[in-house]
Amino acid sequence: MEFVPTDIPQVVLIRPKVFGDDRGYFMESWEQRKFAAAGLDLKFVQDNHSHSARHILRGLHYQIEQPQGKLIRVVTGTVYDVVVDIRRSSPTFGKWVGVVLSAENHHMLWVPPGFAHGYLVLSESADFLYKVTDFWAPAQERAIRWNDPDIGVKWPLPAGAEPVLSGKDAAAPSFRDAEVYA
Repeated sequence: MEFVPTDIPQVVLIRPKVFGDDRGYFMESWEQRKFAAAGLDLKFVQDNHSHSARHILRGLHYQIEQPQGKLIRVVTGTVYDVVVDIRRSSPTFGKWVGVVLSAENHHMLWVPPGFAHGYLVLSESADFLYKVTDFWAPAQERAIRWNDPDIGVKWPLPAGAEPVLSGKDAAAPSFRDAEVYA
């Protein structure tokens, strides 16, 4: 596996080795010793699977208490995955990174606790899998507006297209009004 820091060094792109032939392929999506050797000594408590159609945008989500680290991968389709640093004390506070994750490129993304996360489905549909480091805490769920101008995420939507949002995401507060980490 190759572990590649992004422009926000704590957010890491993981490129697994994929071994393929005419029968298909094999890859390791999680191997504790390799992750620990790369400085990611993680303990996961839950696996999640989300299925979404084209132009569904989920996010930008986080839990203000019980923050979750997430190891993300896409097993069918393609998504544009976005991570925003919402740790006020961080030198990258308010900065974001975006990467394409797909069934074809097999890339994974490590999103540490302290970050907001969201994704846009670029393909007809996508299956999105992620491991988390803490349990879901509905009372602690928070969101930031997907198109907040102070963050300025460049979502790859076709000209004239609007994302499909949940009611919660459509009503999410601005970054300036959001509850963030110290």
